[in-house]
Amino acid sequence: MTEAGPRKGKSEKAGAGAGFKRLVSSSSLNPVVTSAVSPSRSSGSQRRSTGAKVGFALSAAMLGALLAPGQEHLLAPGSMNPGHEELACESCHVEAQGSIRQQLQANARYLLGLRPDPVDFGRKDVDNGDCLACHRRPFDRHPVFRFNEPRFAEARKKLAPQLCFGCHSEHTGERVSVQAGYCVQCHDGLEMRSDPLDVSHEKLIAAKRWSTCLGCHDFHGNHVMKTPIRVDQAIAPPRIESYFARGSSPYSKKLLEPASKIRAGAGE
Repeated sequence: MTEAGPRKGKSEKAGAGAGFKRLVSSSSLNPVVTSAVSPSRSSGSQRRSTGAKVGFALSAAMLGALLAPGQEHLLAPGSMNPGHEELACESCHVEAQGSIRQQLQANARYLLGLRPDPVDFGRKDVDNGDCLACHRRPFDRHPVFRFNEPRFAEARKKLAPQLCFGCHSEHTGERVSVQAGYCVQCHDGLEMRSDPLDVSHEKLIAAKRWSTCLGCHDFHGNHVMKTPIRVDQAIAPPRIESYFARGSSPYSKKLLEPASKIRAGAGE
């Protein structure tokens, strides 16, 4: 009778399963798993940290370059207008009233509805007073304050002639930022008792030749010149447009009131 070989019973199968569990859960495998995952996570964290440091350093360097003395022009939104190329930023952008803390407090109160208007922060908004501090013209034919009169309400909506910036937008690189022909906003119904021009103003208006106005008339009246009495003696519109951009003046070089190179009140 042949002896029966050993039979694999439940106990042996259980032992094999237990051994596999022990093998998987043994501490000898844990370092392998840890060494395969942890370095990757650690490397990712290091890269993020390094990237943040580099980004901060570059931002600080760029900010320092922008705020460095003599580099203010890098913050300008565009080219300076003709005649303003040598001006320093603070010639127009003067410091706002009050300390930074007071300005922050005032604007916080405005946001909370505790005061009717905000205040300038850091630098004061440039306005007519800043322009007139250098461009003082007591004989101006079209002073900005005149356009605050009720009769110019429509012109204020379309052209904003009550503001220097209505025609002279700074940092555009242009002398005048509107097209010739803006005289129509106020003179559409012009009537003259004694017209000295060979072609009457009435006929020019009827023909809508508004681009010819500045060929005879200097808007601010600051150029010393004789007004033509013949239309064919007028300055051609293309020359006026060129002057509006950056071209040389087609008017007289002699001025009644040259612009001051020093802001009025500076150093007082």
